[in-house]
This record gives sequence, C-alpha cells and structure tokens, in this order.
Amino acid sequence: MGNYRVTLEAAWLVKDVESVDDAMNIAISEIGKLLNPDLNFVDIEVGTTSCPACGEAFDSVFMAAGTALVGVLLEMKVYDAQSEEHAARIAKSTIGKVLKNTPLNVVEVEEFGGPSPKETKETREKIKQKVKK
Repeated sequence: MGNYRVTLEAAWLVKDVESVDDAMNIAISEIGKLLNPDLNFVDIEVGTTSCPACGEAFDSVFMAAGTALVGVLLEMKVYDAQSEEHAARIAKSTIGKVLKNTPLNVVEVEEFGGPSPKETKETREKIKQKVKK
C-alpha cells in the first residue's frame, strides 16, 4: 500500500465574465464552494498551457464573448492505495461525486513517503502512552 499525490484536470465554464483574471477567480471560488467543507483537503489552482508556437507557459483560460473556459488543476493526497491507477480512480471518484458532469483527466500521480493520517494518529497515541509511563 502506498501514498500518492494525484493531480486531476477539469474544464470549468464561467459565464458573464469581463476579464481573464475574473474568470480564474470565479472558477476557483465556484469549485471551492462545491468542495468545501467535505473535501477541503483538495488543492485548487488554475492550470497552465504551453503555447504551440513559442512553447511558453500561460494560464489555461480561453475567453470569448464574455464566457471563459478555465483549465483547473485539482490535487489531493490518497493514502493506502494499491497502485498509481488505484489512487487515480479513488481521486476521480471522490472529486467526481461533487463535480458531477465535469470531465476529469488524470495529469499526474506521484508517490510520496510518510505515514497515512491513521498511522500518524496511532503513533501519537503510542508516544503519549510512553510519556505517561
């Protein structure tokens, strides 16, 4: 069992917006409202896209006629998953339940070390018991 940091990409539509900055802020705010308080551990940020001509990265926002399509990255940690694929399925399922009808693509799955929150709690309890003795 491993611990993984899973990054998903979603496309979020923002209507009646005047600027790219407003579109990014509104997209993050709307997604944040949907995810909180139950999924407040999911990090939300605007993604980047590479320019096909020069290769330079820019914010992943396309705006036309007062409507913007914002590429948003959603990152969460998955503990005790059997594999990278299993971690990705868990993340997509967890976030997908809240962001219904929003396509989610896996961008990256990265294994990280360290104990799961459950193991950390158990370790703290053991340390407390040793200190009391």
